[in-house]
Amino acid sequence: MPRLLLMLLCVAASGAVADPLSGERREALRNLVHQDCGSCHGMRLNGGLGPALTPAALREKSREFLAITIREGRPGTPMPPWKTLLDEADIAWIVDYLKTAGVTP
Repeated sequence: MPRLLLMLLCVAASGAVADPLSGERREALRNLVHQDCGSCHGMRLNGGLGPALTPAALREKSREFLAITIREGRPGTPMPPWKTLLDEADIAWIVDYLKTAGVTP
């Protein structure tokens, strides 16, 4: 297997992806997390109406689970689906942001 392909497969398997978002978009998403998400999950994301979104609280949650939750919402709860406002790159960035306490890749 060519070395580059093997490297790409390893990166994909690790969940690390290049950040395709501009600095301006990342800042907008950071604000969305702390303002919009924070209105239910607490301004410091330590919980409120919704559960805490800190790295410790999300440790056992897979990235896929978090992405689906953001995209589709949680039926029967106040958590809305964000799929009409966020694309997959936005959602992936938010998941990484939440899982790493805001340390972006």
